[in-house]
Amino acid sequence: MSSTPRRVLVVGGGAAGNAATILLRRAGIDVDLVEAKDDWNATAGSGITLQGNALRVLRELGVWEEVKAAGFPFGSVGITAPDGTVLHVQRDLRTGGDDLPATVGMQRPRLQRILIDAVRASGATVRLGTTATVQGQDAAGVSVRFSDGGEARYDLVIAADGLGSATRAQIGITDRPEPTGMAIWRVAAPRPAGVQHTDLAYGGPAYIAGYCPTSDTTLYAYVVEKNRDRSSIPPESYAREMVRLASAYGGAWPEITASITDPSKVNYTWFDRLLVEGAWHRGRVVLVGDAAHCCPPTMAQGAALSLEDSWVLAQMLIAAETWDDELLHAYYARRIARVRPVVEGSVQIGQWQLDGVRDADVPGLMARTMTMLRELP
Repeated sequence: MSSTPRRVLVVGGGAAGNAATILLRRAGIDVDLVEAKDDWNATAGSGITLQGNALRVLRELGVWEEVKAAGFPFGSVGITAPDGTVLHVQRDLRTGGDDLPATVGMQRPRLQRILIDAVRASGATVRLGTTATVQGQDAAGVSVRFSDGGEARYDLVIAADGLGSATRAQIGITDRPEPTGMAIWRVAAPRPAGVQHTDLAYGGPAYIAGYCPTSDTTLYAYVVEKNRDRSSIPPESYAREMVRLASAYGGAWPEITASITDPSKVNYTWFDRLLVEGAWHRGRVVLVGDAAHCCPPTMAQGAALSLEDSWVLAQMLIAAETWDDELLHAYYARRIARVRPVVEGSVQIGQWQLDGVRDADVPGLMARTMTMLRELP
């Protein structure tokens, strides 16, 4: 690696941005991280399903022991009928390797706080409640202006600012997320004692109804339906709407729905898809995570792919003498071959549900895709 001091700006403090910051700082690279939210998104979200390939990167970040202690590891997934009858229990693939659990469910705010603490400990400069605008760039670097009036110059800008990435638009990449036709209701709830892994029901009043344990005492539950105009669903009705959909399901669901009373704790989100093709950079500004790709959570791979992006990019930057077009094209080539089948598979599972295809090979498609993810990213 060049002895010339290098300086990187990371835009966005979610999983991808935090991971890139931690890894680059460990290599001695100066990193500034800017995050638009004043609270660093430390309280947003209900739960998150982290499969083995996500856990592998979290171990590289040095936070695996904290994640393991805070979450709920498990190794199988159940398929149930809407009435709760267990139809099949499938052992999950250990996509992170045999020395990691197949899956860990955890509260999303808890994961974010673990990553925040690791970023702080890395010595990165963090500016919250701040956005960045790319003012111009040349072969040597990128000029950036911040929303607080400051300006700076960087060797590289990593755009980790999510699905609606402003940085993506600033550098002329015109791809935008597109709705898939589905929407998901999510809520954090107490964990019934019998819930030891994710269970999924296909059919009933929702396309998919499922839950994932997130600790010894908590889980997050979700139901998926056709997307509706958000303006037609007042926020004060969110708990009532989710209960209406979930109340038709048996098994653990009656105990779960009994706790869904606070509409402010229920999240309603449309499913989107995005896959930037051709290159994930323009000059010295490069996309990672949801800024470059996102898929509906039907395979629970959104965070995992984002973490992998940051790990791959950081390793390539750390090893390279020169940060140039060739390097960033190589990053794209390495990632697109892995990301594309996950995005396409995740969308396909949802489309089968929308189309009412009852004999769709959902388990087979998931198994084929997850087998691929056992390989290093």
